[in-house]
Amino acid sequence: MTTNFDIPVPEKNGKFLFGDAYRRRIFFNYEKRIRMQSPPEKVFEYFASFRSNSGEVLMTPADLMRAIVPVFPPSESNRVREGFLRGERVPGELHCAPSKFFMLFDTNNDGLISFPEYIFFVTLLSIPESSFSVAFKMFDLNNNGEIDREEFKKVMNLMRSQNRQGARHRDGRRVGFKVAEPVENGGLVEYFFGKDGKTCLQHERFVQFLRDLHDEILELEFAHYDCKLRGNISAKDFALSLVASADISHINKLLDRVDELNNEPHLRNIRITFEEFKAFAELRKKLQFLSIAIFTYGKANGVLTKKDFQRAASQVCGISITDHLVDIIFHVFDTNRDGSLSSDEFVRVLQRRESDTTQPREGGFKGLICCWKNCATNCSSAKLLL
Repeated sequence: MTTNFDIPVPEKNGKFLFGDAYRRRIFFNYEKRIRMQSPPEKVFEYFASFRSNSGEVLMTPADLMRAIVPVFPPSESNRVREGFLRGERVPGELHCAPSKFFMLFDTNNDGLISFPEYIFFVTLLSIPESSFSVAFKMFDLNNNGEIDREEFKKVMNLMRSQNRQGARHRDGRRVGFKVAEPVENGGLVEYFFGKDGKTCLQHERFVQFLRDLHDEILELEFAHYDCKLRGNISAKDFALSLVASADISHINKLLDRVDELNNEPHLRNIRITFEEFKAFAELRKKLQFLSIAIFTYGKANGVLTKKDFQRAASQVCGISITDHLVDIIFHVFDTNRDGSLSSDEFVRVLQRRESDTTQPREGGFKGLICCWKNCATNCSSAKLLL
């Protein structure tokens, strides 16, 4: 028996009609649709794991990561989904360790993220460093490398309008879901501009903050798969992180290949460190150059071998990829098992990872031009030059 998702249905297990492996895939697809298609209130409500005694739903930093990054339940856990259905949360104490990064601007030191803060972070994480630099400099009317609080709010409003989640923000107006303060108010603005709001924000400080924010999300993603706190993750979990961004119509054949790792003795016992995980994330940021290189290698030689892939990563992108990473990548994306990477499929999945995270309304150069036009329309200063 199969479903519309073409997932083989296993024998029923325990109190559920279907087994955990099948349920994980169903919930994973459901959660992808929530991230991509639902209003931000619903995304927040589903992934937030904490409810205060007063009834307010709040996120941990790990919840924020799961709401933004498509992740599969860790293979070494018994979880089948990452979110919560209505009625499952009960008020209680926070059991996860607080994030040192998020505590920097947590004014009440509870380690939790409210809905307005969630919208703020989603907007920040959607901004490529280069695009924010452009917008920042356009609002830097004195050309002195810093902006004040009101100018910053204009930048954030503009950037949020270019982001799907931010643009659909409706101030939390869902039944039983109230938001007391505006999106732009809160600990992060105080962190940048001081309690009195009179401190100016320097361009370099904010760009560094963006880098640190993306690094923190990556660490939270790795910690998600390192559920047993070993300091490394299994080959299967790295493979799951690889394919999690694939299109829903293609995800199941990739997950089948991931499951086949268990049948490969030389692969199933591999452990991936955070340094290896981060190196691949850095490579993903340079996908444009990597894709040109691997397509060139493939066309020149007829095949793209593991050594070709490592050479492209090293010589073109300046990033060293270990043999273990390459072995896992080729297991998943060598569709013909001929020792050559299926470059089209590999690049397509990585491209979707970037688009899933940034969630733009209009992408690439067209979106940036739209951004410039909006800046010109909304800013009346004669010093604003396009």
